[in-house]
Amino acid sequence: MSHQLDRTLDEVAMAMGQLKRSLRGIPIRREGFKAHHDRMAKAMATLTVALEDSRTAIKD
Repeated sequence: MSHQLDRTLDEVAMAMGQLKRSLRGIPIRREGFKAHHDRMAKAMATLTVALEDSRTAIKD
């Protein structure tokens, strides 16, 4: 189970990095996109921290 958590966290980190790279050159302040992006990034950070913290409760 811990291995699946590690893979999931790695995939989330890669997806967030890909999103960051794809935003270059896009006018993100247009039509509230920046606010949506910021909310999503904060939610993903909260989820990632919660998953990291749950690692101690997960037994291999």
